[in-house]
Amino acid sequence: MTQERSVLISQVVEALRLTASHYGLWLAESVHQVGLETALEAEREAGDRLQGILEHRLCKILKRESKEDLFSDMDEDTLENLVESLHSSWLAADGVWFQAIESRCGMDDAKRANDTCWTRFAPLEAHRIKALLDIGENGGLEALKRALAHRMYAHINTWEIVEETATSFVFRVNKCRVQLARKRKKMDDYPCKSGGKVEYRGFAHEIDPRIVTTCIGCPPDEHPQEWSCAWKFVLEEEG
Repeated sequence: MTQERSVLISQVVEALRLTASHYGLWLAESVHQVGLETALEAEREAGDRLQGILEHRLCKILKRESKEDLFSDMDEDTLENLVESLHSSWLAADGVWFQAIESRCGMDDAKRANDTCWTRFAPLEAHRIKALLDIGENGGLEALKRALAHRMYAHINTWEIVEETATSFVFRVNKCRVQLARKRKKMDDYPCKSGGKVEYRGFAHEIDPRIVTTCIGCPPDEHPQEWSCAWKFVLEEEG
């Protein structure tokens, strides 16, 4: 590989990295300046426009007729592997940031940054899933079940829904990739309860504000071997 080609490849990766970083900074500052609800609506507009721009430019560069042709060479198995790989990469991005802050500032600061990120990311993820699946407002527990099955975590963790009633259900993560990795290294569970509480509450609230979220158990809580964390969702009717 020539030096010129190596530099060009590095520029491609660097452009993706900086674009993602700048987009995230815009979202974070918009939440700070105008509030979460307005920021999420703005993200939908900005993100849809950006997606269209990117698809058009990729089609032009790769000489494809339409966005449907961008992945025409991939069968469904390959596409599923791509989705899982991208979701795993998202988790890796979360992990390397946590470790970078922890190594410089300690666990408390890293957890504080992590928990704040989840107060913004969980509603954003729910907002995007609603758009992807065309889920309307106040969709209730059925909407939440659909949305949970399409989360980034859903493709990389093993989970189940149990104890279903007309007004509630329990969501359990049976195999958490983060905790399994720590177990392999003979480390204690990562104490993720504080982040999990803002994550699951924020996600469920964005799907339907009537849903109340309760933590049944999450590290550092003691929990059985068959699951890492468990959350109960209850639909409370208004009035």
